[in-house]
Amino acid sequence: MNSPYGISSIWLQGDVVIKSVAIILLLMSIASWCVIVLRTWGLLRLRKPNHSLADFWHAQSFSEGLTVLGSDRNANPYRHLAEEGQAALDHHQNHKTDLHGNLPLADWLTACLKDSIDQSTDRLQRGLAILASVGSVAPFVGLFGTVWGIYHALVSIGLNGSASIDKIAGPVGEALIMTAFGLIVAIPAVLGYNAINRGNRNIKNKLNRFAHQLHAYFLMGSPLASSTGNASNIKSINRKHTHAE
Repeated sequence: MNSPYGISSIWLQGDVVIKSVAIILLLMSIASWCVIVLRTWGLLRLRKPNHSLADFWHAQSFSEGLTVLGSDRNANPYRHLAEEGQAALDHHQNHKTDLHGNLPLADWLTACLKDSIDQSTDRLQRGLAILASVGSVAPFVGLFGTVWGIYHALVSIGLNGSASIDKIAGPVGEALIMTAFGLIVAIPAVLGYNAINRGNRNIKNKLNRFAHQLHAYFLMGSPLASSTGNASNIKSINRKHTHAE
C-alpha cells in the first residue's frame, strides 16, 4: 500500500520548482560519487608503486628501475618523475649552447623535477573542485527546496482558512525531504574531499622525497642518503611545495 506522504506521492504532487531542486541534487550526487570512485581507485592503484620505490634503488640499472615503477607514466607519478629527471639531464647535456645550458645542472634538475611534481599534483586534484562545490552548495539547494515547501504550506493554510494536518502535511513533507536530500548529497562529498585530499598529500610527500633522491642520483650517481653536499641545491623542491599547500 502506497503512503500518500511517501516520496513517490510527494514527487507527483510537487511543482516544477520542487522537481527541479530534486533533479539538481540528484545530478550533484551522481557527479560527486563518480569523482569519489575514480579518485579513490586512482589512489589505490598508486599503493603498489609506493612500496616499490625501495625496489627502484635496488635495481641494477635505471631502465630496470623504471620497469619496477610500472609502465604507464601518465597514471604513475613516480615513473613520470624519474623519466622527466632523466630527460632533463640528457637535454641539459645535449644543448650546452642554449640559454638553459648556462644554468648549473643542479638548478636545471630542480626546476624540471618541480615541474613534474606540479603536473602530477594537478592530475591528482582533478575533480576535487566538484566535491568542494557540491559539499558547500548542496545544503543551500536543499534549503531552497525547504523554503519553497514551507511557502506552499502557508499558501495552503491561507486558502483553506485552517491549519489542519491533512492540508499542510504534503508541503511540509516536501520541505523536510528537500532538507534531507541536501544533506545526503553534501555529506559524502565533504567526507570524500577530505579523504582524497589526505591521500593526495601523502603522495606528494613521497614524490618530494623521491625527487630529492633522484636529484642526488643524477648529480652524484647515488641516492640522497650518501650525498649530503647537495642539500642546499634541492631544498627548494620541498620549500616551494610547502608554501603552495
